[in-house]
Amino acid sequence: MNASRTAGLQPLALMTTQFETTARLLITCPDRPGIVSAVTTFLYHHGANVTELDQYSTDPSGGRFFMRLEFQTPHLDVSRATLKQSFGDVVGQRFEMDWRLSFAADKPRMGVLVSKHDHALMDLLWRWQRGELRVDLPLVISNHPDLREAVERFGVRFEHVPVEAATHAESEARMLALLEGQVDFVVLARYMRILSAGFVSHYPQRIINIHHSFLPAFVGADPYKQAYERGVKLIGATAHYVTSELDQGPIIEQDTARVSHRHAVPELRHLGRDLERQVLARAVRWHAEDRIIVDGNKTIVFA
Repeated sequence: MNASRTAGLQPLALMTTQFETTARLLITCPDRPGIVSAVTTFLYHHGANVTELDQYSTDPSGGRFFMRLEFQTPHLDVSRATLKQSFGDVVGQRFEMDWRLSFAADKPRMGVLVSKHDHALMDLLWRWQRGELRVDLPLVISNHPDLREAVERFGVRFEHVPVEAATHAESEARMLALLEGQVDFVVLARYMRILSAGFVSHYPQRIINIHHSFLPAFVGADPYKQAYERGVKLIGATAHYVTSELDQGPIIEQDTARVSHRHAVPELRHLGRDLERQVLARAVRWHAEDRIIVDGNKTIVFA
């Protein structure tokens, strides 16, 4: 579900501009009258100015309510910690909310896993270097050494962790040790190994994968070959959160390109790489800007 108050908004057009003073509040709760009033009144009484507000309810009566706010903090009359504590006591408990308050000045730390395909990784590195992705990028891990030089040219640490069937558990333990304390979320930029449920459990709803098909079609390996064999007229790419079920996690973003019988598998792959880059960049940016709420196996995306 993509919930936006601005019709026709281009996916990368919306951007927080006053990062140093902007806070973000994500809320999920049972829908009932008075939620928006209670939240905004609370912020008003503590000197905050709401600059962006998006909301969505699954049903006009008795549904689930989702909301994202951005507000300015220069004139807050309490500390961050006190604001969080007070919001939970005064508003959160009253409305049975699951909520998260973050501050845009605190950039999330992103780790990247990659194999040999470099297109998604290089696009992320380029956007990060230009400041388009407001994240810290302390580490890239690969099961192949091929991309070390390309990554290190950006001033980013590169770690090679080989993964073989017989040493899969040891390799994952090594990766987790490298990531621990260094990253807040993980991006699979065409990482061509299946992560174990144990690995995924360390980053619930915080591992983003780019899959080279329009899920739920063509899960698993070589989806472009599968698409060619089925004679599809559209190919796509899907960014989703990783769960213990292969390619079944909540979908964040998707896009498609029209193809025909004239396109062979290599041409499908070439077209698909552009889709993969764009779809993954949008998903990473929305995650970093706290624009996504996971609701079961769906997402609410305020973009």
